[in-house]
Amino acid sequence: MSDWPTALRVNAFARAVENAGGSAMVLARGDRDSGVVLLLAIDRDGTVRLFERERDLDGRSRIVQRKPELGGEAALTNYWQARRIRDPDLWVVEAIVAAVEPLAAETLWTN
Repeated sequence: MSDWPTALRVNAFARAVENAGGSAMVLARGDRDSGVVLLLAIDRDGTVRLFERERDLDGRSRIVQRKPELGGEAALTNYWQARRIRDPDLWVVEAIVAAVEPLAAETLWTN
């Protein structure tokens, strides 16, 4: 799946979230083939987190939380909107589901 275009990986993630009883929505579409994906994860208790995949110096992939110091959905929305101005290829996906990280690892951020 790692060689799949970003658009297909995002669609696979949305289906996985819905199959797990949650909901997913694309907030911003980026480059169809190779755009970076930010995941705005909203837990059932209302906790909001922002995740992204990055590579370390050895080329290994890992999922990191972005801007954990920002509290709430409004602040994180402001962050991704500002970032998108600088990077129009950026995808932003919102998901409301339990255990979002394993679903993202399997679909969005496979190696």
